[in-house]
Amino acid sequence: MIRKWIWLAAVAVAANAGPAAAIDAVLFEGVRVFDGTSPQLSAATNVLVVGNRIAAIGAGALTAPDGTVVTRIAGKGRTLMPGLIDAHTHIMFQSLPQIALLTTDITYVSIAAAVGARDMLMRGFTTARDAGGPVFGVKRAIDTGLIPGPRIWPAGAMLSQSGGHADFRLPNELGGDAALQSYGERVGAGIIADSPDMVRKRAREQLALGASQIKMHAGGGVSSNYDPLDVTQYTVAELRAGVEAAENWGTYVTVHAYTPRAIRQAVEAGVRVIEHGQLIDDATAKLLADKGIWWSLQPFLADEDATPFPAGSANALKQAEMMAGTDAAYKLARKYRIRTAFGTDTLFDAKIAVRQGAQLTKLLRWYTPAETLAMATSGNADLLALSGKRAPYQGKLGVVEKDALADLLLVEGDPIADIKLIEDPAKNFVVIMKDGVIYKNALTGK
Repeated sequence: MIRKWIWLAAVAVAANAGPAAAIDAVLFEGVRVFDGTSPQLSAATNVLVVGNRIAAIGAGALTAPDGTVVTRIAGKGRTLMPGLIDAHTHIMFQSLPQIALLTTDITYVSIAAAVGARDMLMRGFTTARDAGGPVFGVKRAIDTGLIPGPRIWPAGAMLSQSGGHADFRLPNELGGDAALQSYGERVGAGIIADSPDMVRKRAREQLALGASQIKMHAGGGVSSNYDPLDVTQYTVAELRAGVEAAENWGTYVTVHAYTPRAIRQAVEAGVRVIEHGQLIDDATAKLLADKGIWWSLQPFLADEDATPFPAGSANALKQAEMMAGTDAAYKLARKYRIRTAFGTDTLFDAKIAVRQGAQLTKLLRWYTPAETLAMATSGNADLLALSGKRAPYQGKLGVVEKDALADLLLVEGDPIADIKLIEDPAKNFVVIMKDGVIYKNALTGK
């Protein structure tokens, strides 16, 4: 009985712990606005935030509701823009080496992820779509105000066939008792699900835990040890079982896939978002456009941000093969005007994680600065909207407009004229606001 009362008290405390209290109102005076969609900044104007939403823009912003305490921030021609959105993250996996993730106590991993989430927010990324991992606890800690961090759209455990991209078992664990879960499965990193019935069951479990979308692996991957890139994973029936489970909850399935065959099979099953796709061909890209499928594509290049694998290893060879297709993939995305999202998919390296903004600016190879910023704000927000009522936060994101959620950055300079400003958020993001709460204000030294 004592244990029961302790548990009930802990639940009550967690339920009543809210985020840091928002200032009644914040008035950004004399700012030029990038609204998330326009190719140029506005003339100097005013933006009023009341609570967690944008209440007014322009002359009307100078009038706050009666009784409201207004904090004024002098923009002095700086740029006010929406908070950035990363559409493919793994917050639990981004900063620790892979071996540590597979062997270290999950509480240590969670603490490292909490630090990483805080740092992500301070880089100006106010929202992250998490494409797989046991992030529910970190998300709850952020939402209840225990730690700072971005809004998180969680997928929960990634679904994989045996020998697939999320099969984290050691070789000596393969072929054992199917009832004995591996460490990765027990902590919710990835779940093995063979057969439509098992896929359906595992997808429903993640939805019950709070998944805003379901992540499945439809083809081979770089960081996994069993599957070459050309391997097609899951059958149409298995993928369709996941799609049906997600659709019954009003949301969708996104799949990891690189090759035309894996992508086409996923589309046939009703999948609505393709992750990666660097080895796609022209006909399959056209299929994505014709079907209105989203393409969540990352600028993986053979540069300093490539995940380090031992030279000559199978992982390194797969990575080189995948990265060789990046340029052609983006050109096809542009050619067919496919709805394209930006994400980083950083794994296993804290040095790469801090270069989130630098990853975004790589899109200049294929897009204008305004198009790049729009993709990482209003564009990615449109992708998040696919979760419907399963979205963990209701309201409009990715834009600066009346009634939108107040996730805002005040930038020292014009990021359309010089998009490289976002590569140094410590210097150039002088105010960072999420949900109407100011987390950084360099203008007052806070």
